[in-house]
Amino acid sequence: MKFVSWNVNGLRACLKKGFVDSVLGLDADFICLQETKMERGQAEVELPGYHQFWNSADKKGYSGTAIFARTQPLSVAYGMDLDKHDHEGRLITLEYPDFWLVDCYTPNAQRDLARLGYRMEWEDDLLDYLKSLDRTKPVVYCGDLNVAHQEIDLKNPKTNRGNAGFSDEERGAMTRLLASGFTDTFRLLYPDKEGAYSWWSYQFHAREKNAGWRIDYFIVSQRLGERVAEAAIHPDIQGSDHCPVSLILK
Repeated sequence: MKFVSWNVNGLRACLKKGFVDSVLGLDADFICLQETKMERGQAEVELPGYHQFWNSADKKGYSGTAIFARTQPLSVAYGMDLDKHDHEGRLITLEYPDFWLVDCYTPNAQRDLARLGYRMEWEDDLLDYLKSLDRTKPVVYCGDLNVAHQEIDLKNPKTNRGNAGFSDEERGAMTRLLASGFTDTFRLLYPDKEGAYSWWSYQFHAREKNAGWRIDYFIVSQRLGERVAEAAIHPDIQGSDHCPVSLILK
């Protein structure tokens, strides 16, 4: 089974930059998107053979997630059934016979950590949600999680310490998640690999210089670790300030 996750930073714009050819070329069973910034039907997404699931924000043109799946799930859930979190289209969960697939666009803590308090509420509630799913069957959790966990996960850790995405609080939340029975699949296979990033600022030619951050993840229940055949980052694929990341499970 192959999974792809991609923050497209506006799917309608990304469609004009080769999105369909890019994702079809990856030949995935599941395509999980974040920051779609649209509702279903606002643009034609020509991916034949895929079932479509959309969770759009109440606010037009903001946030949003979508999953394209070749196999019809047993059930679908939008959000985590908590009103304070379920208005920004940030979470979709598909249930399959032997796993859950969770597509997430984690809230950004914003400049000067203005939204850090809410972000930490999200982290606490999401951890409870993932643990509740994990009690029934293993979880494949992916998306733009808006945090570089370790110094190896961004180009300039010293100058970014305390900034959104690299605050002690956000990094600590990721540490707690991984300590709760989950595995970062990329670091499972490549614990020491440097320069592996999935997001680059549009400023200062950051992508050309590979001055990026690894903030897009596939995280799985630990008991799926032995099934991880590949976890990859695809920086050659353009169309967004993020690139796709992928996971293959045996």
